[in-house]
Amino acid sequence: MLTRSVILLLVLASARSDRCQGDRCSGSGDPRPCTGEHCPSGRTSRIRRHAPAAPTCVGSDCATTPETDNQTRDCRGLECRLPPRLRPKGRARDAGDTPPAGAERLPPVHLADRAAQFLGDFPEFGQPPSEPGGAPLGVQLTCDVKPGENEVPSEDALILHLQLAKGQEKLVEALRAQQFLISELQQKLAEQQEALLSQQRDILTQQHRMYDQMDTVTARYSQLAEVLKQGELQSYFQSHLAGLQTLHNAEAKVMDVVGEARFLEPMAGCPSACRPGHYCDFRSDPPQCQKCTVCPPGFFLISSCSPTMDTMCQDRDECLELGNICGERVKCLNTPGGFRCLGVSQREAQTGLCGHNYFYNRELQECQACSDCEGQPVLVPCTTIVDSICGSPSGERLSSSWSASVSVPSSRKSGDDVFAGLRLNLRGKDSSDFLSGQDGQVTFLQHGMLWSDYNFAVKHTCRNFIQVGLRFNASQEEESRELSGVRVEQPDGKYFQGVSVSGAVEVEPGDAVSLLLRSPNQYCNQSKDLHVYDVAAPSFSLLWLSHDTGAVSMTAEMSPPTQYQSSYRPAFHVTSVSDPYVINLTHDNRGVRFKESGAIKFVLQQALYAMGRACVREGFFLVAYASRNGTGREVSRSFKTGVDYRDTSITLAGSVAVDAGDVLGFEITSPPQCNVRYFGDNTGISALSVVWIPSAVSSTLTATVEKAGLPLGAVRNKSLVFRQLSPDSRRLRLAGRNFEFLEEGTANVDLNLRLIHSCNIIKVTLQRAGGPSPVAQQVSGHVPEGGEWASVGLRASFRVQNGTAVYITLDCVRGRINQISREDSTNLSVLWVAASAS
Repeated sequence: MLTRSVILLLVLASARSDRCQGDRCSGSGDPRPCTGEHCPSGRTSRIRRHAPAAPTCVGSDCATTPETDNQTRDCRGLECRLPPRLRPKGRARDAGDTPPAGAERLPPVHLADRAAQFLGDFPEFGQPPSEPGGAPLGVQLTCDVKPGENEVPSEDALILHLQLAKGQEKLVEALRAQQFLISELQQKLAEQQEALLSQQRDILTQQHRMYDQMDTVTARYSQLAEVLKQGELQSYFQSHLAGLQTLHNAEAKVMDVVGEARFLEPMAGCPSACRPGHYCDFRSDPPQCQKCTVCPPGFFLISSCSPTMDTMCQDRDECLELGNICGERVKCLNTPGGFRCLGVSQREAQTGLCGHNYFYNRELQECQACSDCEGQPVLVPCTTIVDSICGSPSGERLSSSWSASVSVPSSRKSGDDVFAGLRLNLRGKDSSDFLSGQDGQVTFLQHGMLWSDYNFAVKHTCRNFIQVGLRFNASQEEESRELSGVRVEQPDGKYFQGVSVSGAVEVEPGDAVSLLLRSPNQYCNQSKDLHVYDVAAPSFSLLWLSHDTGAVSMTAEMSPPTQYQSSYRPAFHVTSVSDPYVINLTHDNRGVRFKESGAIKFVLQQALYAMGRACVREGFFLVAYASRNGTGREVSRSFKTGVDYRDTSITLAGSVAVDAGDVLGFEITSPPQCNVRYFGDNTGISALSVVWIPSAVSSTLTATVEKAGLPLGAVRNKSLVFRQLSPDSRRLRLAGRNFEFLEEGTANVDLNLRLIHSCNIIKVTLQRAGGPSPVAQQVSGHVPEGGEWASVGLRASFRVQNGTAVYITLDCVRGRINQISREDSTNLSVLWVAASAS
């Protein structure tokens, strides 16, 4: 308290000596002249850091001055920085307290406070003093003082702040000591790395010595081999020593420690750093970057490719890994990339003896691993006797094919019907760049001609009939249209019925094709009345033709008669044609005329209503004729079991070669006692589709079953033997039971088979020779009551290579086959189209 009083008295004395008096003081009414340092004409020589002094009162006025005014205005020095409530209270000055004479002339007295004195003791902190004898002014103290809280004297807070600064200095010194320790550790680590490099150099030196010893052994063995010359033994050791020598030469030139540590820098020997997937080959002169080797089929990876070393592969020993792969009595011999079963014939190997991912190589007579198409499309999958074929077709593509499985969507509730139309689900297995199969339909990505086939087998109890057809959704049209459709009559749900629906159309990018199942009335329940047979092969296939082939397509609808009749020659009216010069109708609209020679693909579907028992007993025939200069010849024929007072339909598809001026016509025949009414509408149930392809890129073959060797009785997966009817072709041929293709391309097969049987289920399957799975399959069932003959057909498109062979098998489940018609309604036609331009 005494210290504060002394400070206050000194401040007041200084204020009194410095105050302004007289008439020259601003804002003062004193008539006396202005004296002191605060007069307007005077300038102080030092910078004052306190507020200007308040005017001094004289006489009785001092008694009336409020205390607050004294606290806010009458302060000096450090007190002005304190809140008013913390400033020392001065007592009121009496009349007798006037300062003695001459006090105004005394110089001001300055006394440094404790904080300034403390700062003077530490010259390393703060800035230099502003005047001689003064304390440093480099520390600025800011106190956030709230009334009633944290009231700390200013000199104590400053001392605390200086102590914190000293602690910070000690922390900096500790961090510098740690940095010095880290530097020492880094230096020790560098010394250890240098020692490690030295050890690696010693190891390399030892390896070089070992290689020198190997060279010595090789030289001595060469001398010994010249003496022995024992044939196989000598060649065996020479091959192994050559491998060791190759490894030695590569290692001796590659092992560079510095180069191994810096991959991004150019390595010794190669002019520049090799790209990813390449390595520096030191065996070449000069060394060059080579592409890393990919382990061939039948080998496994030992070490991956590095910038200085190629990939290392090891042959897989199938005989050791797969026990008894050749059987218990057959010896297995391991070969590079495969194995050999000693004494096994090609016929035994075709049964699948080689196992999964292996095929039988007829030239080497051993099982070889199938090629793995890394990043390339698989043109032909691996079979039991043919290796995989990889890569894109050479040249410009002319044709392609695509296949898919079809399923009926699951019913959401038990009352779902197919009256409005039920779209079937398409699930494509092969990828293609000309279409995409999504959302249950096929959307096309390129221009071209399209031929589609669908093999459908169903057992239903729907009233009247159900109809399956192809729907075409054009990207430029608002409404869709039906390409084709086939009726499946109601056989009281007793047996499966197999039908095939086909159609042709010209497509553009964005067009889509889907399959539709519908009923003429609403009494067909999806969950209870439909039972679709799930075949073991894709049931839907497409044949796509590029415009570069020069193909021409035409679609037409029937003009059905209004009266009942037996035999009928349908008349047509064209709905679309891509080139009317090549394809047009005859003058009576009952035939299709061709202006140029080529191969044609056609399908005719006709809906009808039959009455009479003779219709059931004898059935209907649909015949296609090719007329030339007034002389007609039968191209193909199909049979359909008749029905009594039922709606049904008959269909025929095939391929044939035509010359310029030929006319294609059709006729439907029925028994005389059978009354038939023919129908046609816009749902495609009575329509004709024709595609013409130039002979330069296409070929056809027609055949019928051979009389000798027909499978009769209890038939289980027996092959059908055919006899060729058309002239020979250089692109495909018939050899025994197989249809062999001699050039790469796309093929389409149509089969019509007429027979008498008692089988519960009869299957016709198109098999690829050596293939693991069938190409296509069709199913049919019992013959209706009162009927005698039955029919089953098969249609499919698929890709072929040079050497591809296909054949057809027949399977009877729970029953027997009594007779197969040979030339009457039993025929097969094959169409081949080149895959790419030569």
